[in-house]
Amino acid sequence: MNIYIGHSRELNYKEALYAPIRKSRLNAEHTITLPHEAHEDASDFLTKDIIKACDVVVAEVSFPATGLGIELGWADAFGRPIICAYRTGSRISNSLNVICKTFIEYADADDLINKLEDALKTLKRG
Repeated sequence: MNIYIGHSRELNYKEALYAPIRKSRLNAEHTITLPHEAHEDASDFLTKDIIKACDVVVAEVSFPATGLGIELGWADAFGRPIICAYRTGSRISNSLNVICKTFIEYADADDLINKLEDALKTLKRG
């Protein structure tokens, strides 16, 4: 699967998200785009085109972010499935229920990876 992973800049995404994903089986099994991995300044990164071409969007939604909301709007408009993940104890927006049916609440990076693997398997079967 071709997976785009969106997040807020408030998240310590390099350590909390990017490193665990790149070290996981997900990295070997899927093509994963992490927007700030090679493009710290995302202004030259054509996110809309990448989302249009992907199979699924995974959004880390523990922190609210306008840019992430725009990306999720594009994913919804393009008919891409969206998986929203958030750290236990986070208060997430109720608006996400309009565009997302799959939510992952996770305690730590290992928990996130395990639950994301399960959610992706369910998407493949469905």
